[in-house]
Amino acid sequence: MTMHTILPAELIEAARQVVEQNLAIGRRISVAESCTGGLVAAAITEIPGSSEVLGCAFVTYSNEAKHDLLRVSPDVLDTFGAVSIAVAWSMAQGALDRSGADVAVAITGIAGPEGGSDKKPVGTVVFARAEKGADPANIVADRKQYGDIGRGGVRLQAALCALELLLPPAPAPEAAEAP
Repeated sequence: MTMHTILPAELIEAARQVVEQNLAIGRRISVAESCTGGLVAAAITEIPGSSEVLGCAFVTYSNEAKHDLLRVSPDVLDTFGAVSIAVAWSMAQGALDRSGADVAVAITGIAGPEGGSDKKPVGTVVFARAEKGADPANIVADRKQYGDIGRGGVRLQAALCALELLLPPAPAPEAAEAP
């Protein structure tokens, strides 16, 4: 079956893995996107059966939307800035709480060509993953520097990373039995 899509093949393949693997374990997912502007959700929803794993996604491009939709504290936004681990973590927690999903991933960054600074240059993207029932002290977050690879390049790389974070953990290898 040939699928017609405007999205890059590597993005669709990553989304297919997310849908299939989460579907196999009955896990519901959500995303909170800023610099990717819905690209992760768009890729996921290209996959037949995605409605079984993705209930909702949030595109919170402005700080006001991050606060209003995901309950990110204005103090956190003012103190750390929108492109920070603290904000990404708050976005992921907000998406988890508001969606009822089992896992949520948040993406916030500077796609360019403007908006960068010495501390946060263009191409800086921050990710966070929150899971239902996880210890809130165990923050899963990462900051990546993609460099000035163009707005589309930054968004694509960020979407691919977010999809990877939505994959279920690999099962632990079973211990070999003694003879």
